[in-house]
Parts: sequence; C-alpha cells; structure tokens
Amino acid sequence: MRFAPVAAALSLVVAVTASVGGAQEGQPDPRAAMLMAKAGAALAAGETQEAINSFEAALAVDPGHTPIFIGLAEVARKEGLQGKAIRYYREAIARDPDNFAAISGEGEALIEKGALKKAKRNLAKLQSMCGPSCPETLELQSSIEQGNQTRMAADAMSNDGSAVNH
Repeated sequence: MRFAPVAAALSLVVAVTASVGGAQEGQPDPRAAMLMAKAGAALAAGETQEAINSFEAALAVDPGHTPIFIGLAEVARKEGLQGKAIRYYREAIARDPDNFAAISGEGEALIEKGALKKAKRNLAKLQSMCGPSCPETLELQSSIEQGNQTRMAADAMSNDGSAVNH
C-alpha cells in the first residue's frame, strides 16, 4: 500500500509523456488544425494579431505540434521581430531537427537581422540534408545572394564620399 501513490503518480507521468510524445508526430489535434487554418488566413489577410492569437490558441491545444512554432515564427518575422522568430524556429528545430522549413526560416530571419554568416551555416546544413535543388535550399540561397547584394550596395554608399551628407 505504501507504493500505491507513487505507482499512481508514475503511471500519470508515463501517460502524459506518451500523449505529448505522440502529439509531436503526425497530425495535429483537429481543434489545433482548425486554429492553424484560421491563423494562416489571418496572416494572409495581414491581420497579424489575429494570427498570433490563433497560433497561440493552437499551441495551447496541441503543444507538441512543431508547425505551430513555425507559424508563430512567420508572424514574428512579419512584425519585424526577427529575434523572436529565430527563437521559435530554434524550438521547431529542437523538436524536429530535420525540419527543412524551420532551418530555412531561421536562415531567412538571420539574414533580416544582418547575420549572413550564420544564415550561410543554415544553407550549408540544408544543402547537406536535402540537396542543392531542394526548394528550401534554393529559397535560402536566393535570399543570401540578395542580402549580399544589399550589403555590398550599402558598403558602396558608405564608402562613396558623395553619398555622405555633412
């Protein structure tokens, strides 16, 4: 009888762990899927706060579903909060290390933050994981090239004496 409370607590921990572990794989809870669809529609309509509310509600319903973190990261990027987006992408990568969308998205947010070297690491990772013709690889590579061109143009402007206002 002394072990009954311990056994009950242990079985509860095992049951909760199993349900969370199962939630991380496969399809989201149907309610979370509905909220994610609502969030996607709100994001497409430019209603970022509504998208955030719906993604956060989906996260409360199904905290183990990785695409919710990617959705939250996309909203954070639209809001100009690249640091927050990177944190969400890293959470998604921690849950699913082979998630190409999360790796690419983090790279995009790093570019937006001005961290091209770190974004290039994400590109190398994508190239080794899914190849040079993978859509995520191509998208990140294009963004890095654009980031390099923007950076070179900015450097040229700052080095050109006629472009500097005194």
